Amino acid sequence: MSTRPGSRRTMHRSPIALLLSLLPAVALAQSANTRSGSKTQVVMLGTGTPGFDIDRSGPATAIVVNGTAYLVDFGAGVMRRAEGAYEKGIEALKPPNIHVAFLTHFHQDHTVGYADLIYSPNEWRRGPLEVYGPPGLQHLTEHIVEAYTVRRAPSQRNLPDVQVHAHEVMPGVVYKDSNVTVTAFAVKHGDNVAYGYRFQTADRSIVISGDTSPAESVVENCNGCDVLIHEAYSMFTYNYVTPEMQANRRRIHTSSLELAEIARRARPGLLILYHRSSLGGNPHGNPEDVLLKELQSVYQGKVVTGHDLDIY
Repeated sequence: MSTRPGSRRTMHRSPIALLLSLLPAVALAQSANTRSGSKTQVVMLGTGTPGFDIDRSGPATAIVVNGTAYLVDFGAGVMRRAEGAYEKGIEALKPPNIHVAFLTHFHQDHTVGYADLIYSPNEWRRGPLEVYGPPGLQHLTEHIVEAYTVRRAPSQRNLPDVQVHAHEVMPGVVYKDSNVTVTAFAVKHGDNVAYGYRFQTADRSIVISGDTSPAESVVENCNGCDVLIHEAYSMFTYNYVTPEMQANRRRIHTSSLELAEIARRARPGLLILYHRSSLGGNPHGNPEDVLLKELQSVYQGKVVTGHDLDIY
């Protein structure tokens, strides 16, 4: 039974020889991203930005606990990436099995996959989809459902109506069940109402920044957490654009050097970089190794660049 504080309603050899023959496979499994023995997995479904990067879907991250998936954000391609994770062995991310999702904020790169989340698995999902996010989620949900009421062909008219419940939440504990306690906290993304989320399970604590400029709330909610997933842009891209664009970047996102300081104070066991922002007008691209090197020049902790379908 789950409780949802602050919610509002609107898915033939000797044994020794045999052991020696298995050692390479064991070593390979232990070197994989999935933490050995962990009941909690972090699955990077989408690590991209609004830009058209064919290797990166829109922002979407799944926390999988004891075979149950909890989704954060639903960017472009979210259900295809979920199916990809299922084909890699994450049963919980078969699209019809996703029943709980959280939204950080309303920018289109984080929400354009909402209809995909609602409708693509709808004819197989057992039970409702429960979605949590900032005020305005109810409005968004109702209008998506209204827009899709005309989608059905006559042969589909007798199918069950879509079940999606929107819960508008304020910072604090917003969801709790036998697997996880989820806490929303405010972050700084210009004038937007934007949240980060902390997931506390029996074996791991995971914090997702969402889109934000440097925010003390990230430090406070991580505070030695096992995993911190944080957006960032490189100073390499920043230095090639106009002062006006630089000012805007400082207002809504976090630089590599700023994130290094945040991570130094927050002390995560693992820092995962995602949503690697770029800036229009930079003629030299946005190489991910540059961002990583910038951060590692200051921060000595364990840090990786996340890619779609990585599992930690």
